[in-house]
Amino acid sequence: MKKSTTTKSKSGSRPKAASGPSSSETSHPDRDCPLCLRLASFREDNRAAHPDWFNAPVPQFGGVDAALLIVGLAPGLQGANRTGRPFTGDYAGDLLYQTLLDYGFASGHYEARPNDGLKLVNCRIGNAVHCVPPQNKPTPAEINTCRQFLVGTIAEMPRLRAIVSLGRISHDSTLKALGLPLRAAPFKHGGEFQHDRIRIFSSYHCSRYNTNTGVLTPKMFHAVFASVRDYLKD
Repeated sequence: MKKSTTTKSKSGSRPKAASGPSSSETSHPDRDCPLCLRLASFREDNRAAHPDWFNAPVPQFGGVDAALLIVGLAPGLQGANRTGRPFTGDYAGDLLYQTLLDYGFASGHYEARPNDGLKLVNCRIGNAVHCVPPQNKPTPAEINTCRQFLVGTIAEMPRLRAIVSLGRISHDSTLKALGLPLRAAPFKHGGEFQHDRIRIFSSYHCSRYNTNTGVLTPKMFHAVFASVRDYLKD
C-alpha cells in the first residue's frame, strides 16, 4: 500500500507541489500532505498563528469494523482543525454527537474535546476533504484530489452497510467514490439509495447556518438517523 507523497516546508516557506497523488487505497493523508497547494498553504498559516491547534488533515473517528460511515464536508477552522477530531468543537458537532448518542451510535458524553471519553458504537466519521479550507469552501479540484482517501476509507471497512452523507458536496463525492454517476441518486434531504451492500442516506449538513435558517431542524436530522438505525437492525 502506497502512502501519500509528503514534501515538508521549511519555516516561513510555502509547501511545494507533490510529484503525484497517493494510492486510492490509502485512507488518510500524511500530516504534511502537499497535494492541494492552497490548503497546505492555509495549514502553514494556521500553524504559525495557532501553534497549539491540531492544524493537519483530520483523521477519521471510529473503527474500521463499523457498519455506519458518516461523511461530512471538511474540518471547521475552530472545530476539527483545532481539536483534531471530526465535528468536535463547533455547533455541527453539538447536534451530530447528541443525535448519535440518542440513536445508539455513540456512548459516553460529548464535551467538545477529543479526550472527553465519547466513543462511537458501530459508527465511523470522516470528511470528503481532510484539511480545513479557507472560508470553509473547498474547491472542486480539492474535493476531487482528496476523494482518493474517501475511496480508501470505504475500501477498508469490511462491515460497511450504511453511509450518511451530510450535504450535497459530501453526497456527490461519496457517489463518485463508489463509482456511481451523480444521476444515480440526486441529492435530497432524507433520500436513500441502495448500492450493492451499502445504503446511502443523505441529509442537509448539520451546520449552524442550516439550523438557524430552518433548512434543517433537529427533527429532520433525527429522522435520518432513525432510518439508519432501523435499516441496520435487519
